[in-house]
Amino acid sequence: MVVRSALRFGFGTASLLAGGWVLRALQGTPASLGATPAEIAPVARQSPHFRDGKFVNLEPPSGITMDREAQRVLLRDLANVGSAGKPPRPIPLAEPANVDAEPGPAAASWYGHSSVLIEVDGYRVLADPVWSKRCSPSRAVGPHRMHDVPVPLEALPAVDAVLISHDHYDHLDIDTIVALAHSQRSPFLVPLGIGAHLRKWGIPESRIVELDWYESHKIGDLTLVCTPARHFSGRLFTRDTTLWASWVVAGPAHRAYFGGDTGYTKSFAEIGAEYGPFDLTLLPIGAYHPAFADIHMNPEDAVRAHLDLTDVEAGLMVPIHWATFRLAPHPWAEPAERLVAAAEPERVRISIPIPGARVDTETTFEPWWRM
Repeated sequence: MVVRSALRFGFGTASLLAGGWVLRALQGTPASLGATPAEIAPVARQSPHFRDGKFVNLEPPSGITMDREAQRVLLRDLANVGSAGKPPRPIPLAEPANVDAEPGPAAASWYGHSSVLIEVDGYRVLADPVWSKRCSPSRAVGPHRMHDVPVPLEALPAVDAVLISHDHYDHLDIDTIVALAHSQRSPFLVPLGIGAHLRKWGIPESRIVELDWYESHKIGDLTLVCTPARHFSGRLFTRDTTLWASWVVAGPAHRAYFGGDTGYTKSFAEIGAEYGPFDLTLLPIGAYHPAFADIHMNPEDAVRAHLDLTDVEAGLMVPIHWATFRLAPHPWAEPAERLVAAAEPERVRISIPIPGARVDTETTFEPWWRM
């Protein structure tokens, strides 16, 4: 089936259904594919969540294996979205933040899609950094950025850790990882199995920390916890050989939750009860479609997740996973509009930054996407 095959390529959505894409993508850099299942397996087999050669969700998704009607609807929507799937004018970028400033108690700088610099109690954590022009194994084919990177990678301040949620190309990018290995000294914290990709790309073993769900790692007074997500993994023809995750970033006084890429899951309430309430939640709101509703949240799901994770009075929600790569057939600005509409009746405080902007728990927002 064409949709099932497209999802296997590791992009997390069925946006790559154009005929001949696979053949063209195979002309890209082979190294970008990362480790083989055989290279990943020794670490993966250590997990109770790894069964019959694959990692499994706590709540098994159903949307990946769609019936013919769901495929027909998805293909129709992909064909009909037209220009609405792209911004009408160039996406604005924020002025670069002062890299010499001290990190705050609870803040985030959003660089587009799921790439975000999280500040908690004087620490900085960079999550899912993707600085390449395409989220693809090929530099010539695949989803292209709809806005420039707001700040050069080498201009980022020193970070205490780099977090990866899973190994899809829009969250794990070989060129960005290799560049960060040279420009930063921080460790890479990854879900089980992804360390094999990093080792394949020359990242020293001493800088790789692989964790299973609910395992943690401390850096000074900062605790980083690998927590469940409801998703899948894979970088080409194999799938689910590496784990996918969300992350808790907890300092002595403040804490943030990074959702990465996930469908709505009962794990949100469990994570909130164990590690919350959170001062910041960074939750995906884009790349949704009914055909894969159980592995990608829509804005209403994200509001519901925020309420599971934190108190209405305590937390600020910052949306991620939208506006940068065209990965689903919804209109470009629709995620932001739906988020605003869903958050208001639930009294959820949100801040929707321009790419590159830094927000904290006191930040409001302007509807910049209404261009």
